[in-house]
Amino acid sequence: MKTFSIPIACFILSLSQSLCFGDSPEQNWHHWRGPDATGVSRTADPPVEWSEDKHVKWKVAIDGKGTSTPIIWNDKVFLLTAIDTGVKDTSIPDPEDQPKSNFFDIKRPNTEHAFVVLCLDRDSGKELWRRTAITKIPHEGAHNDNDFASASPTTDGNHLYCWFGSAGLYCYDLDGNKRWERDLGEAKVGSSLGEGCSPVLHDGKLVIVRDHAGQSSIEVLDATSGETLWKRQRDEDNAWATPRVIRHSGKTQVITAASGAVRSYDLDSGETIWQCSGLTGNVTPCPVIDGDYVICMSGYKGYAAMAIPLTETGDISGSETILWQRDRGTPYIPSPLLYDGLLYYNQSNQSILTCVDSKTGETVFGPERIGQLSNIYASPVGASGRVYITGRDGTTLVIQRSRTLTELATNRLDDRFDASPALAGKQLFLRGAEHLYCLEADSN
Repeated sequence: MKTFSIPIACFILSLSQSLCFGDSPEQNWHHWRGPDATGVSRTADPPVEWSEDKHVKWKVAIDGKGTSTPIIWNDKVFLLTAIDTGVKDTSIPDPEDQPKSNFFDIKRPNTEHAFVVLCLDRDSGKELWRRTAITKIPHEGAHNDNDFASASPTTDGNHLYCWFGSAGLYCYDLDGNKRWERDLGEAKVGSSLGEGCSPVLHDGKLVIVRDHAGQSSIEVLDATSGETLWKRQRDEDNAWATPRVIRHSGKTQVITAASGAVRSYDLDSGETIWQCSGLTGNVTPCPVIDGDYVICMSGYKGYAAMAIPLTETGDISGSETILWQRDRGTPYIPSPLLYDGLLYYNQSNQSILTCVDSKTGETVFGPERIGQLSNIYASPVGASGRVYITGRDGTTLVIQRSRTLTELATNRLDDRFDASPALAGKQLFLRGAEHLYCLEADSN
């Protein structure tokens, strides 16, 4: 009798590889930038080509607004949304009757919003459960390109951590039972641009960074109880960069990117290990780790990229220990993709791509206008030797991971995409303004 090495349950399900889900971070997409926080999945093999009528495993409408990336764990998909209930507080003037209070003329809503956590079945897209974390009127508005559910959740495979910014932090088990919640206070974002930094989970600790026009801070909580372990004030203005946590040089470092400085905090004590200035304003891209260096970049009112050593202490601004720097063509909103020594990023929010050698900072190709994409807010992702770049107009360009710009396919869906993609197994998840798509490659 022939012996099969795959689980018998997967064999029964028509040998469909898409149904053989995993319980390890490497097989899932548990964090908004993937298993290693680089944008790469080492195990995924998503489709190269798709359209509205090709390789769409399922497509479901999502009520409300949200640009948070869906999170994948085993057979479940999690995402956040904020739903305007229309229930009005008449003590607050209608937005059109409020005086102009900021540069973009963004007004405070006067209707209650339901801040909702959704869990979908990964195979069918069917809603398994939804939980309204809280219903409240936002204390300030958000830019039209942002919303009240832009921070991506994260999971350790046992609990789901959902951060709605000023609307609170909530912990559920994967069956939707609430374990704890915390109100961490209200942020005052300059020009009412909205919040967006995602939480990061590491070794039972949850990291929350809040850089805004009020008192900025970094806070680390016990992931089991939600209790604060330590909190530090930060001298920073608006920034939206999700931190990166890494064990290096004998300490677990929490690396935060912002306009004043890139800083490394000791996860256990909260003490600053090192700091380095040099980025521009409104820092949004997430830091990425390459060996002994962290690469940070920004692209608002100027361009900046730096490869900063993880081995130093103190203020290393302008130091010769910085491996390389660049001052052209870096992104404003999207984070870079680090894929086996090649660092891909776009200019500002434009469809102009650059690839550099992550070890040297030297240009591999670009800056070069790519494909048929319009503006880009979503961060690129990579798997199976391919790079996926999604534009706001629904077009995704697939290129080869190589030292030359080699286009493999251009795909289009009928939605607007600001959320970053997620990859797991043979599936690619794309969250649009109206729908969540699960795209699946054919099984071999």
